[in-house]
Amino acid sequence: MMIKTCKIHVLSMLLFFSTSLLFAQKQYDSYKGLVLAGYQGWFNSPDDGANRGWYHYKGKNGFNPGSTNVDFWPDVTEYAITYDSPFLTKEGKPAKLYSSYDYSSVNLHFKWMQHYGVDGVFMQRFVGEIANPSGLNQFNTVLNSAIKSANEFDRAICVMYDLSGIKDGDDKILMDDVAALEKKWNLKKREHAKTYLFHNGKPLIAVWGIGFNDGRKYNLKTAERIVNYLKQNGYSVLLGVPTYWREQRQDTESDPLLHALIKKSDMIMPWFVGRYNQVGFDQFKSLIQADMKWCKQHQVDYVPLCFPGFSWTNMTGSSKAFVPRDSGNFFWTQLQYNLTSGAEMLYIAMFDEVDEGTAIFKTLHQKDVPLNGTGTFVGIEDHLPNDHYLWLTGQASKYLKNKTAIPLHQPKRK
Repeated sequence: MMIKTCKIHVLSMLLFFSTSLLFAQKQYDSYKGLVLAGYQGWFNSPDDGANRGWYHYKGKNGFNPGSTNVDFWPDVTEYAITYDSPFLTKEGKPAKLYSSYDYSSVNLHFKWMQHYGVDGVFMQRFVGEIANPSGLNQFNTVLNSAIKSANEFDRAICVMYDLSGIKDGDDKILMDDVAALEKKWNLKKREHAKTYLFHNGKPLIAVWGIGFNDGRKYNLKTAERIVNYLKQNGYSVLLGVPTYWREQRQDTESDPLLHALIKKSDMIMPWFVGRYNQVGFDQFKSLIQADMKWCKQHQVDYVPLCFPGFSWTNMTGSSKAFVPRDSGNFFWTQLQYNLTSGAEMLYIAMFDEVDEGTAIFKTLHQKDVPLNGTGTFVGIEDHLPNDHYLWLTGQASKYLKNKTAIPLHQPKRK
């Protein structure tokens, strides 16, 4: 009887895990119906073992009061591993930070995603960084942590290559990296990355930075080789394109090859971060509508981008591009409009981007930010819970999945 009971127990466990795997695969067979955020994963401490110093925390003159790259300060209350920084709290104690290099930090982030209903993330993979051993080690380590955590918390995960800083010819770095990831993770069969995001029947690879006219050292021919490689090797492709990609003006190259590449791809995500504030968003509504219409006509999926606010004063020394969060109203205005307009999926910029003040994860309140010499930090509004932007993202995901009307004003928390 005991042997029979054990066999039944084992069979039940196998059935449970098989069912869970099938559910995850079915759930993430398409981007449609999902709300995903971008994930930088590029923050380091001198003591985390990566040998990158205060990477992405430091400013032009190192990392000390008056010199830092970040405008928001992460709330590290829940982190298993933290590091004393050169900054002091208002009580005179060292202000602490986390490192993306630590598995426990990434794992906590995915735990938050599950708790608040954020469906998953695009793992940023900077081509200019993975070209060197230090950068490759960083982003491989973070991706390893993310895949393990995504499996644990049943969150979607997808690789997004950022072309910023590369030159023509560096596309081979990306192609070789895709081949290496496929060899290690077997993305096409989801052998290890069980919740890897598919779209149109194939694993999705995103490539950001296509068609910008801001003097980049690569061109659309570079992008064409990348798109062709991905399509020929069995991947779906998402392109991150400029704001005015359709009209090909202002921030966009006027080369007709851009539209040809878009039509060859599976979906696009136009970049809107810092382009408008609460008042200015009204002027972009007709643009979004026309973008959606164009994409529908050409059978290309359209992914609207929403961001909670913007700030890079410490990084640039200028506050001209500051976009206030307005207690979440600015974020909700975008979420509400895009879902009401027929968006089938959303991209949130970003999960952990404290450099440009777009992070939706937990950061300190304004009253608790460290001292910064002659500079300052931006904090989450003191009257809001500091998880409010995670919560709002999860609420948008619920409305998208339930296909119910999303209210004009952000819901009140119970």
